[in-house]
Amino acid sequence: MLKSICVFAGSSLGAAPEFAGAARALGREIARRGSRLVYGGARTGLMGVVAEAALAANGQVVGVMPALLVDREVAHRGLSELIVVGSMHERKETMARLSDGFAALPGGFGTLDEFFEALTWAQLGLHDKPCGLLDIGGYYQSLLAFMDRALAEGFVKEPYRSRVLVATDPAALLDQFESGAGRGEATTPLRTSRS
Repeated sequence: MLKSICVFAGSSLGAAPEFAGAARALGREIARRGSRLVYGGARTGLMGVVAEAALAANGQVVGVMPALLVDREVAHRGLSELIVVGSMHERKETMARLSDGFAALPGGFGTLDEFFEALTWAQLGLHDKPCGLLDIGGYYQSLLAFMDRALAEGFVKEPYRSRVLVATDPAALLDQFESGAGRGEATTPLRTSRS
């Protein structure tokens, strides 16, 4: 069992109702397995849905949010813990340090930024934690095609492309995490500028 799962997700609900359904299922599944949910701390969008679902299933939920967003009143005030940090960079560092794996629900630029930073840190050997996409309704198919093109063109090596786990069901993705799939050989423990 992984102690903590970090979930990256949109701060909007998206157009398809199945996105929120997947967020609810993921939050419940993380709690059911006894893992802690770590996420960006918002009460809005898919971020809020995954947090509410985990809380409703008696799970522990830790939000990490920069002060500038707390001040805009988007912070979820009912979490097990809300960690307020100074910047977006510190947010990502903190979520990475607190987590044993990274899952991305559908989302926009912020979700992709967070996911690819975690994936890049794995590629660099800074951690050996699983990274996976929940491909709901084919949302990530074009992104996966891009990754395959980057592999074919020589910009990504096969061991790093293989680190990206994909599932259409939250339980299946977490099963992959727990099986050790998508992990490589980390050379050093996670170190960031604040370590």
